[in-house]
Amino acid sequence: MTDPYDEALPCVLSETVSQLMMDPSLPPGVFGAIVAAMVTIGETGGLVPGSTASPRRPQQRRLALGAEGELGIAEYVISRDEDPPQVVITHVLVF
Repeated sequence: MTDPYDEALPCVLSETVSQLMMDPSLPPGVFGAIVAAMVTIGETGGLVPGSTASPRRPQQRRLALGAEGELGIAEYVISRDEDPPQVVITHVLVF
């Protein structure tokens, strides 16, 4: 039997990022970029091409938001050992 989380993982937002997403002053482009990042992160199990990780903590990653990263950076943690396995976007830095 194969593990249903071999590649795709649910991608969820931390409470802090959830609050950011509900902020009416958040530019629509940033909102859309975060949603697009969630989809891509979930589909790839967090191993998004172009994302960066620390050699000491490869489960903690960063992903540029927007075509050239002009909108900000999303930081996330891949939690394969949690129940259920998931990816959590822990912080978003908006430029």
